[in-house]
Amino acid sequence: MKVVYLGDIMGRSGRKIVAEKLPEIKERLKPDFIVVNGENAAAGFGITSKIVKELFEMGVDVISTGNHVWDQKETKTYINTEKRLIRPINFPAGTSGKGSIVVEDTRGRRMLVVNAMGRVFMDALDDPFKAVDEELKKYPLGSSVKFVLVDIHAEATSEKMAMGQFLDGRASLVVGTHSHVPTADAQIFDGGTAYQTDAGMCGDYDSVIGMDKAEPINRFTKKVRGDRYTPANGDGTLCGVFVETDDKTGLAKRIDPIRMGARLHETFPN
Repeated sequence: MKVVYLGDIMGRSGRKIVAEKLPEIKERLKPDFIVVNGENAAAGFGITSKIVKELFEMGVDVISTGNHVWDQKETKTYINTEKRLIRPINFPAGTSGKGSIVVEDTRGRRMLVVNAMGRVFMDALDDPFKAVDEELKKYPLGSSVKFVLVDIHAEATSEKMAMGQFLDGRASLVVGTHSHVPTADAQIFDGGTAYQTDAGMCGDYDSVIGMDKAEPINRFTKKVRGDRYTPANGDGTLCGVFVETDDKTGLAKRIDPIRMGARLHETFPN
């Protein structure tokens, strides 16, 4: 199975570069599924139903989120009607929405997508390791589902890497989001799980992790809040990963970073 995962879509610049490059990605890689993190898609803060529909129209199959999931008020109710929009699974019981979804392709092959949020330097949610572990026990890789993707939305590299190693052999791909900078550690662990600490963002990299430079610099240098943060809206760069698995085991055969666009050194799977 072939799966493309795109990191945090940041504002208008991120949406634009995804719309521009996704047709080429689909043509060249022919993925069976496309998953994106959309938690910053609405001006950097959350996602709206309109943007969700636009992404699905582009060919996206599942949208994961993170700590900004509730920034747009409508999401609290909309997420209950659109099952392909998921939030971190380790929110307390009773929270709107779901933290995972199983989707099926035209050949009847099923993929489980799980969204989790770390706790180091983040909001204190329930234990993400326990929550993901319990979910994966319901869907054994290679039998119940042919691909398991875990988006670990976290600040600390160590927490993301620990999640990857914890799930080695039980997930096809564990990929980190949230820090908006693509890491250079795409690899396949000994047990067959593909891993990258952070997929990077889809957005304007002439910025401070996607935000216009002026206000972050102001806050770091003067220690005084000025204007609110606003997304940088220059030319965007798309960042993500491509993973191909063995259809029998669901384990990874390859993982390749994807970078396309204005700012970063481009790389694309051969």
